[in-house]
Amino acid sequence: MVSCVEHPAGGYRKMFETVEELNEPIPAQITGVIPSWLGGSLLRMGPGLFEVGAEPFHHLFDGQAMLHKFDLKDSRVTYYRKFIRTDAYVRAMTENRVVITEFGTAAYPDPCKNIFSRFFTYFRGIEVTDNCIVNIYPIGEDFYAVTETNFITKVDPDSLETLKKVDLCKYLSVNGVTAHPHIDTDGTVYNIGNCFGKNMSLAYNVIKIPPAQKDKSDPIEKSQVVVQFPSSERLKPSYVHSFGMTDNYFVFVEQPVKINLLKFLSGWSIRGATYMDCFESNETMGTLFHLATKDSESYLSSHKFRTSAFNIFHHINTYEDEGFIVVDLCTWKGHDFVYNYLYLANMREDWDELKKAAMRAPQPEVRRYVLPLDMHREDQGKNLVSLSYTTATAVLHTDGTIWLEPEVLFSAPRQAFEFPQINYSLCRGKKYSFAYGLGLNHFIPDKIVKLNVQTKQTWVWQEEECYPSEPLFVQTPGATEEDDGVLLSIVVRPGAERPSFLLVLDAMKLTELARAECRTVSVQPLNSLLTRDSGSLSSFPPLLSVTLSDSDSGCLFFQNVCLRTRLCASKLDGCLLQCIMFRFDRLAVVTCWTFKENLINVSIPDDIWTTEGSQ
Repeated sequence: MVSCVEHPAGGYRKMFETVEELNEPIPAQITGVIPSWLGGSLLRMGPGLFEVGAEPFHHLFDGQAMLHKFDLKDSRVTYYRKFIRTDAYVRAMTENRVVITEFGTAAYPDPCKNIFSRFFTYFRGIEVTDNCIVNIYPIGEDFYAVTETNFITKVDPDSLETLKKVDLCKYLSVNGVTAHPHIDTDGTVYNIGNCFGKNMSLAYNVIKIPPAQKDKSDPIEKSQVVVQFPSSERLKPSYVHSFGMTDNYFVFVEQPVKINLLKFLSGWSIRGATYMDCFESNETMGTLFHLATKDSESYLSSHKFRTSAFNIFHHINTYEDEGFIVVDLCTWKGHDFVYNYLYLANMREDWDELKKAAMRAPQPEVRRYVLPLDMHREDQGKNLVSLSYTTATAVLHTDGTIWLEPEVLFSAPRQAFEFPQINYSLCRGKKYSFAYGLGLNHFIPDKIVKLNVQTKQTWVWQEEECYPSEPLFVQTPGATEEDDGVLLSIVVRPGAERPSFLLVLDAMKLTELARAECRTVSVQPLNSLLTRDSGSLSSFPPLLSVTLSDSDSGCLFFQNVCLRTRLCASKLDGCLLQCIMFRFDRLAVVTCWTFKENLINVSIPDDIWTTEGSQ
């Protein structure tokens, strides 16, 4: 049973304060016994800088990316951290101000420029952030820090140095991808991102990046799109933070939280809007489930699944069983966007005020949905789910859609089970029993929770005024039981002599085995990865963000669109028009002043278009 603990002292605010880099790794003081087989480096991403000069960042997912590392070797533990040298960070440090717009913080022209320079700055197009705050994962033999844009950043897992910025748009038809890919046993990376489909409508591409190449070439250069899902709204894609994958299927959940494309383009260029300003909720669409086959790479358009509205950021696990696909999700009821409640001003409120805000927010639930693969018209009006161990239902309607009702696996008032983890190497895409998550108490992480998804039993680790991060499961070598292993979490403990520590829990009983305490305060990281001493991965989790994410963000979908010239216009403030033109490699915004009888006269600068394909 998960109980609600009060935090009147407000120690959680320490998680949202800027920390400095370390010049070198520092030793940690160990209490308890770390298993002798546990060795390697725990890498975690998260925000570390919450203001630049006199300019604060406003949203939880705006802070500049910091990479944390705990090294475990020969019964010793050291801790190290460095900021990722992204363009967003380097330019901000150079100019001592926010230079590139983040998730909830707008960048404005340099106040030192004259009025004409500042005016034209607004019309240079969209500059997408590379602030890789959300996650870190392997591609081939390399490691990349990521957010949800088209930019990923190669890092050195030993020195934490920033190596290279990579633009995925150079290799794939996507405008951005999630920070929570799936990785097959051979190292193949699958991910999903939004793109432009036919007739300038939006769609969602599943991409595949191959494993390490024998010829040592870069796997990213051989990336490809494997299947495309349609969008229910032509110019309003849903926010995508993760997806499901079994051995044979991809599962995409299209939620009612939308990005308004025209608002994104026009608002950004004219008003200096943020990504958060461009989100809106469709109050009537509910939530849609889409299926595609993995082997034949085809979208199953005949399988139309629908249910009531919810927010979805993290998939727990997805698997096939007796002709059904079982989808376990961390959901938030309704269409109201949860990220609206994650502004730093709210997260830093007194405890009573924070609780009031959480009372207005969507209610979290862990849910199980079951999707039947075989349907027959004579089954209309009947529950198609025949699995004995679930109460989830799927009813075929006369219009051919299947209405889904979930089984609730976990629910407690304002208590969320989020940032879920499983024994990924053993159970990804397979029937399983245990999930591990971060317990959010009115959005504040104050516990680690183990959930038996079959029996709904829970186990909890919690200490007074301790704020843990997402737990990472590491399996005991040679284990035969699913939960035989340890959980690793970085815990912030404000006011203590050693205010942060690496926590090692027995994953079976959720009891403490050891902790490695540091004489430096840490911020709460978002997502993590463990590398072995040999360099191989012990496991890879389907990470999240609330995120962000885990910046946990994902509304950066419209840079470098691969389309021929298109022109659309919207009337703004009387006769002033903003005309939005798409080119192969950038977006141009032209202002014209004539609007009469539905005819638009525009003078288009010669340097906007390529000669080929212009119209």
